[in-house]
Amino acid sequence: MVLTPSSAPSRAPSYAAVLRTPHAACPFAAALLGRLSYGVAPLSLLLALKDATGSYSVAGVAMALFGAASVTLSPARAALIDRYGPRRVLPPMAGLYAALLTVIALATWNPGAPALLLGGLTMAAGACTPPLGPVMRALWSSLVPDRELLQRAYSLDGVAEELMYVTAPLLVGIVVTFTEPAAGVLAGAVLVFVGASALVSSPAVSRAHTARPPAGGPAGPRLHGIAALRHAVLVTAAVGLCLGALDLLVVAFTERLHQAAAVSWVLAALSAGSAVGGLAYGAVRWKSSSRVRLPVVAAALGAALLVAGVSPHLYALVAVVAVAGLFVAPALTTAYLIADESVDAARRTQAGAWVNTAFNAGSSGGTAVVGLLVDRLPIALCFGLAAAPALVCAAAVARAGARRPRTAGTGAAGRDAVSGA
Repeated sequence: MVLTPSSAPSRAPSYAAVLRTPHAACPFAAALLGRLSYGVAPLSLLLALKDATGSYSVAGVAMALFGAASVTLSPARAALIDRYGPRRVLPPMAGLYAALLTVIALATWNPGAPALLLGGLTMAAGACTPPLGPVMRALWSSLVPDRELLQRAYSLDGVAEELMYVTAPLLVGIVVTFTEPAAGVLAGAVLVFVGASALVSSPAVSRAHTARPPAGGPAGPRLHGIAALRHAVLVTAAVGLCLGALDLLVVAFTERLHQAAAVSWVLAALSAGSAVGGLAYGAVRWKSSSRVRLPVVAAALGAALLVAGVSPHLYALVAVVAVAGLFVAPALTTAYLIADESVDAARRTQAGAWVNTAFNAGSSGGTAVVGLLVDRLPIALCFGLAAAPALVCAAAVARAGARRPRTAGTGAAGRDAVSGA
């Protein structure tokens, strides 16, 4: 099978080797610190808006504006960083984002702030969200030229981010226990500003940007590389849609069993499975290319969701969702690898941002669509509809990949689209 590990006798590089890469550990830690804000700030912001206005509807609309502005403008923000460099763009972007969060925190500390004002400030903050994840992944690509080690770097980055999003709600819970939710918004502002500032202070950041070839020259993206990026974005959007739908379907499943409190255990199983799957996937030396692996892992995720829909009891659901989680981090890692391979160094941040945007947009869309269906259709059918995008997109991308002729420069490691290598 194409997904079997390589039988090459040489020893594969370890995750420790990733962290031992010169100048890698400090910016990685700084980026994670800043990205912790993306788990802390939105939940705190939702709670703060609800307390300040006394309305779940106002809070929901404001957060929808926040998410829409953040997701839709992500590629544009990444393009600015590719053009002018992180050191020139990230500090003002992170500073403005942190300042807006601080103003919102002060405005929501006590009830009575105008809903229109809070909605405008929240949308403005979403528009300024600094793309720390895409910046760090572009930095990994410049720090780690070896493709196998880069696979491990992306896997480590993805698993660390997954664990961070599990930890963030716990931190928010501690904050709101002892003080106001607005304090969590303020903490998010501090985290993103400190993390972004520490990231751009790393010597690796300026070195990586100055080493990039100019966009549009001989190192520019090849036509088949752009096609591969589009396929990665399509599959990632489908994966996001599956997971966005799964969150709501798990709530509906547990409520129908009169065990609503168990939803946290099911979602924890998903996160645990993703962490395990990401670490295992990154440690394997694959024979097949990233383009071959992506539709396979996406289809496996879709198949697991189909099985989850017919789970006879809660324990079976937990087990199947954990299995589904095994394919989440590998799918995202593979998509980011394809994005990195498909464009030249001057466009890496933007390419990674497109993958990230597709996942987030798909997740929001999946939650919205399933929310309209879950009270009207059987739960098993809803799981099947949630699984369908991953299965259909995986099949379409695999078929397109099979039709694409192999060029003279195409190798088993999928380096045919690596520009400037």
